[in-house]
Amino acid sequence: MKQQDWFTTWFDSPYYHTLYQHRNATEAALFIRNLADSLEFNNKDHLLDLACGKGRHAIYLNNLGYRVTGADLSVNNIQTARKAANDRLDFMVHDMRDPLPQSYDIILNLFTSFGYFEADSTDLQVLRNIRQALAPSGRVVIDYMNCKKVVANLVAKETQVADRIDFHIQRKLAGNFIVKEIDFQAGGKTHHYVEKIKYLDLTKIKSYLHQVGLTIQYTFGDYHLNTFDEAQSDRLILVLENTVENPITVR
Repeated sequence: MKQQDWFTTWFDSPYYHTLYQHRNATEAALFIRNLADSLEFNNKDHLLDLACGKGRHAIYLNNLGYRVTGADLSVNNIQTARKAANDRLDFMVHDMRDPLPQSYDIILNLFTSFGYFEADSTDLQVLRNIRQALAPSGRVVIDYMNCKKVVANLVAKETQVADRIDFHIQRKLAGNFIVKEIDFQAGGKTHHYVEKIKYLDLTKIKSYLHQVGLTIQYTFGDYHLNTFDEAQSDRLILVLENTVENPITVR
């Protein structure tokens, strides 16, 4: 039987959300407001939150007045997100490796929701799918970790406690991937999950973008949209535009 991708099993697990429940909703809201203001989102635009999880960014954008679609591979995440759906907010189960069903003015890929795949060709296919679904004057926002700082400050072992569960975490750089192994006891069982995020620095990402016909418009280093610094910035946030003269859009 074919082994499932790590992100399929882990992101669909309730324990994923238990471990990461501390994520700062205030910081996420600040980031979205800063993006919307800086990039001058239009309330006539159709925004896509690609790999939306349970939809927190999509829901917040909708609360600001935007028309938003959230897409995620996890059926459980989408079932939860759909509880907030309305006539300007909808959600769909979608694998980013597959072409998107229509075009969008703004495509957001947030909180390191890229770089999961073993082959560079798969990363490139994801970016081609994004470009092909981008309206001619549209933009893409990719919010990735700053790999150089992450590796320089890697904590090899730690235990995090959430909802009385001890999550034992080990981190390492293995080949081209930053790997996190997560072990814990819950529900009378021993659980083991792995996260593998590809080491993609700005140089590597630029090579991807050149191949698929996207170019960088802005580069930011944090959710306040400060300038990116390879040694100091926590994030690598890229605002992209289409460089193909006659982009192929899907309707």
